[in-house]
Amino acid sequence: MTNSTPHSVSDPAPKVTVKLITIDEDHAGQRIDNFLLTHLKGVPKSMIYRIVRKGEVRVNKKRIKPEYKLQDGDIVRVPPVRVSKTDTRPGPSAKLTKVSQLESRIIYEDKFIIVLNKPAGIAVHGGSGVDFGVIEAMRSLRPQQKFLELVHRLDKDTSGVLLIAKKRSALKHLHDQLRYKKMQKDYLALVRGAWQVHDKAVKAPLLKLTLKSGERIVRVNKEGKASETRFKIMQRYSDSTLVQASPVTGRTHQIRVHCQYTGHPIACDDKYSEQKFDDSMREQGLNRLFLHAAKLKFTHPDSAEVMEVKAPLDAVLESTLKKLKKV
Repeated sequence: MTNSTPHSVSDPAPKVTVKLITIDEDHAGQRIDNFLLTHLKGVPKSMIYRIVRKGEVRVNKKRIKPEYKLQDGDIVRVPPVRVSKTDTRPGPSAKLTKVSQLESRIIYEDKFIIVLNKPAGIAVHGGSGVDFGVIEAMRSLRPQQKFLELVHRLDKDTSGVLLIAKKRSALKHLHDQLRYKKMQKDYLALVRGAWQVHDKAVKAPLLKLTLKSGERIVRVNKEGKASETRFKIMQRYSDSTLVQASPVTGRTHQIRVHCQYTGHPIACDDKYSEQKFDDSMREQGLNRLFLHAAKLKFTHPDSAEVMEVKAPLDAVLESTLKKLKKV
């Protein structure tokens, strides 16, 4: 529910006023910064953090921090914020080729979830120098949808099945499945060399590091978090192997680093691969990381039906495999 001062239809420019928004069940649990990004369309994230820090945004008349999680019944004070009409920053359509193309990549949708075949090269959400991501684009495609949140994440350069919740209750249900390892994710990866049959499971702790350059990477390190990925050989080629990788844990870059750790880096991985192998793959037309979230198995948050959704490989990945010699 929103309370704001009405304006005359003849006004050349509507007066920007304070808004009081009452939080309902669908928005309960959402961070205030993400909530404001949705409600203040076009406002830079830096400005949103600034008005929160200055106390211009209040919840139940009290100052809050950007990470504050909204509660059912909270009353949010949203200050008047003007956005320059000359703002020419590229929107979703400029960065995602065309946002409308995401519509054609929806594999399944109902009142509770959206299953998307995410294209490679697109971040799942804005941040770290990215103005927006898939979730912001989906919100622009579904302006009437009050709640849209990512259930899990995929790396920017990874394509495939991405699950989005349309209700807070669905998000919680699906997060519980992830937490208790009741959701199965199967990826396809093309790796260097002949994958060894005995490497059916890789258990190696992973630690996030920041290099002097500022680049963030992940390394196998005994001080890292316990991590496990299960592998299955799908097809052998003369200089590479197509494997199915099923992560038991969900660490950053887990599959990519576990493949590198075994001596079989993924093709065209700009962080963890090997130049000579990548060059040979580019000669076959591969111009992206060969990692694809091919299948997701989970329990529907409303019907309790066990669902198995699959995302087909894109044309570049399919074409690359066809050019390789099977053994």
